[in-house]
Amino acid sequence: MTTDMDIALSAELDPIVDIAAGLGLDAQDIIPHGWTKAKVPIDVLDEAAADATEGRLILVTAMSPTPAGEGKTTTSIGLADGLNELARSKPEVGRAVLALREPSMGPVFGMKGGAAGGGYAQVVPMEDINLHFTGDFAAIAAANNLAVTMLDNHIHFGNDLDVDPRRIHIRRVVDLNDRALRGVVVGLGGLNGGVPREDAFDIVVASEVMAVFCLSTSLVDLKERLGRIVLAHSRGREPITVADIGAAGAMTALLRNALAPNLVQTLEHSPAFIHGGPFANIAHGCNSLLATKAGLALGDWVVTEAGFGADLGAEKFLDIKCRIAGIWPSAVVVVATLRALKYHGGVDVAEVNSPDVSAVLEGMGNLELHCRNLREIYGLTPVVCFNRFPTDTDEEMAAAIAHLDGLGVAAVESTHWADGGKGALALAEAVVDAAAGVDGEFRTIRDENRAEEPHDSSGTRPQRAVPRYSYELNEPLEDKIRTITQRIYQAKDVDLPTAVKRKLKQFTDEGYGDAPICIAKTQYSLSTDASLRGAPKDHIIAVKDVRLSAGAGFVVVIAGDIMTMPGLPKEPSALKIDVNEDGNITGLF
Repeated sequence: MTTDMDIALSAELDPIVDIAAGLGLDAQDIIPHGWTKAKVPIDVLDEAAADATEGRLILVTAMSPTPAGEGKTTTSIGLADGLNELARSKPEVGRAVLALREPSMGPVFGMKGGAAGGGYAQVVPMEDINLHFTGDFAAIAAANNLAVTMLDNHIHFGNDLDVDPRRIHIRRVVDLNDRALRGVVVGLGGLNGGVPREDAFDIVVASEVMAVFCLSTSLVDLKERLGRIVLAHSRGREPITVADIGAAGAMTALLRNALAPNLVQTLEHSPAFIHGGPFANIAHGCNSLLATKAGLALGDWVVTEAGFGADLGAEKFLDIKCRIAGIWPSAVVVVATLRALKYHGGVDVAEVNSPDVSAVLEGMGNLELHCRNLREIYGLTPVVCFNRFPTDTDEEMAAAIAHLDGLGVAAVESTHWADGGKGALALAEAVVDAAAGVDGEFRTIRDENRAEEPHDSSGTRPQRAVPRYSYELNEPLEDKIRTITQRIYQAKDVDLPTAVKRKLKQFTDEGYGDAPICIAKTQYSLSTDASLRGAPKDHIIAVKDVRLSAGAGFVVVIAGDIMTMPGLPKEPSALKIDVNEDGNITGLF
């Protein structure tokens, strides 16, 4: 059996300087990390953005995921390759660029595996991307842990800021799943070992430094955001920030090179910016803003994804990232599978490969809700992509597409996993049609001598879709939380304990009442109960805690049984990963 790893290792990659040249970048415009990956400096991107017409943004999201996996990243890669394949016969379509998150090593060695796509829709070099890549996550971890170290050092040497050791909010981080680090005690080394206190570790992708990294637009912005991170409170309940302990400059120095987006390629040589990687179930779930804007400056289409289902990733992408960045997608692809529909229709995960048209239709409620939210709340045009698996039957696929067609939702099947970009041509055409319906008829292909906005057939500039958010920033924090849970999750109400309400009031009193909301909850259900499949209504969202991310600029809401430090399963994926005598890595998926 041919594995994803086999396909990736057998691929002939273009030199990264050639990939960069396809984006109009010279060899001196990039910083190579070997022959197949590079960083693109921020000043180069700023210059490109100043001279270019902004491309069109396509968001890839999904129905609520299942343990069987739906292939959202694989679909994102397939769509970019499909758009570029379409452009070969229709040059006016223009060039597509990918903007994806970097994989965390926690899932790579844990249960989920890598996040570089699969089959013939992969970004490469897959083994590098799934492991250390260009060292961005190590830099983020070091910057985060430097802030904690400097805070502990300040307490050790007199504590002039009167830090209350019981009210320290920042945690140390590591890019691995390690349940033993969910609660630790530090400072037990005696007189010279620091001040004893309770501490904990988060996984890197859940850290505020990661969120700051992904939302920063420049080194100056990065330093300012890092400086605003609230590390702790004093005994007098005054916030103590990174700037207060003087750590912002050193943290920025650690992140200076990492902030430049990473450029790689797909198996079909489409350019791909892979940068930043917060999880959507415990963070805001989007790749870096700089990578997205790099794609918009250098491409005609930018295909990007937001983590997990539309209730998590897409909501945060639209309500947080797009609002902060001033960008908005022209269309949204909602990835679905017949297996996921059957699962949400009540079929056990072990039986989802068995043909069952009635179960496919029974599970449509979950997919319909995500599409309805995107269309009615955000004013976006959803295109459903059925990522086809070998066990899918034509009868099941026809029934699913016909059902959505009856609701006025465009739906296509795609075979990019097996066929690469050619297998995603129908999806590419549907996306182009959806974007044209929003933006008007347009030409996306660039001309070296043309810098103005593309025009529609009437000679006037097309009107881009007007952003619509699910809540307004000037609403009270508690109301914003309730609005998300009721409008997006179909909840009856939200349960906010007294202690949580006190913290929300404290955040408001400290000047953070206008912050957007980042809800951390299970990805497997619209509710906070992972066992509730389909489209449950009138459930209660139980909030356990809230955390302020002042540097990132949002309030994190911990809802249900969600952990910011995952654990390894009984048989982790790490058991299968090895290196053979030729130095090739095996067992990655």
